[in-house]
Amino acid sequence: MMRTLTQEQVEVGSVLPELSLDLTPTVVVSTALATMDFTPVHHDVEIARAQGSKDIFLNILTTMGLIERYVTDWAGPAAVIRRINVKLGVPAYAGDRLSLRGSVAAHAEGEVTVEVRGMVSLGDHATGTVTLVLPAGQP
Repeated sequence: MMRTLTQEQVEVGSVLPELSLDLTPTVVVSTALATMDFTPVHHDVEIARAQGSKDIFLNILTTMGLIERYVTDWAGPAAVIRRINVKLGVPAYAGDRLSLRGSVAAHAEGEVTVEVRGMVSLGDHATGTVTLVLPAGQP
């Protein structure tokens, strides 16, 4: 049974466990298709290279979904995401590995803000914050 963290269990500075994912070509293509993104640079290597990329790469919706998954896997199923603010950096190419790391940056007025960083071999793929609400603990 999955449990959700409570407001009382979270402290500023708490570090989330790292999540690393291999970005196989199947992952890149299937997640683009799952988000109905049919832009060729996400599934056709020749077109991606013709447009200056070294390979196909993750689409924005997949990156955002992986960041949401990362934070909610840590927080639990009853956590409610209020805001996401993410800046994209270098591409996350097929064949690379995406590593997500995070820590609690703020905890005030019932909201928890987690700073998140997604890295690939070229550097930061995505950096930003996710703000969520956790349930109160039992009295």
